[in-house]
Amino acid sequence: MPDATDQSPTLLDQVRQTCQRRQYSYHMEKAYVRWAERFACFHDTAHPRRLNEDDIRAFLGHLASEHNVAASTQNQALNALTEQT
Repeated sequence: MPDATDQSPTLLDQVRQTCQRRQYSYHMEKAYVRWAERFACFHDTAHPRRLNEDDIRAFLGHLASEHNVAASTQNQALNALTEQT
């Protein structure tokens, strides 16, 4: 559990803040947060900032092959994972 004096925002809080700063809709913000969660879970809860391009490719490939998601869904996931800089 994080120390109560640690005031640094969590990754998901950072995603939310970025979405709000860019004036994304609330629904887009929720979707981006969910993609960050799914990506971290796919990689055994590794922090997404520690993962690289190959890890993103693996996740998108998994979405396509195992979940048969549409290309637009893959694009949304990709944008959620890469726009947080």
